[in-house]
Amino acid sequence: MLGLEFQVASPQVEEPPPAPGQDGGEYARSMALLKGREAARARRDAIIIAADTVVVLEGRILGKPATVEEAESMLNSLCGREHTVFTGCYVALEEEGIEEVLLVESRVRLRAASREEISAYVATGEPMDKAGAYGVQGIGGCLVEQVHGSCTNVVGLPLSHLVERMVRLGLLEVVEP
Repeated sequence: MLGLEFQVASPQVEEPPPAPGQDGGEYARSMALLKGREAARARRDAIIIAADTVVVLEGRILGKPATVEEAESMLNSLCGREHTVFTGCYVALEEEGIEEVLLVESRVRLRAASREEISAYVATGEPMDKAGAYGVQGIGGCLVEQVHGSCTNVVGLPLSHLVERMVRLGLLEVVEP
């Protein structure tokens, strides 16, 4: 969307499960830091961006579902209710000593959906690699009734917040066309 050239790297880190009672925002922030620092070790001369997104319902962190049944259960608990989406976003340029982690929060309400709709959505396979078992940027967008805050945060990379921080840190320059 920004017209920037980039490379995708998947750092090989073991993601520990959240500690009992751990705050969802703090968990997302710590996972972004873990992933970002691992990626930065390999590329000290590159701007590193890493992110981790979690869905929180009534204090319970919902990660990516492991099974179809878990995906359906998550969606049944989310539909007709509001929940919070947190994204921890790491940005660094190690050779310049720049390292920051920002945390962005959005509130999302999914519409009430029937068990049949939820089963049909889960059968597409889309929910299986998504925190909270839905993707606002895909078919799951038909379940999203309302977003308060950054919509790109719900997708998993809060662009407005990230660009603002990168400009402030001198990592991104705004150029007129």
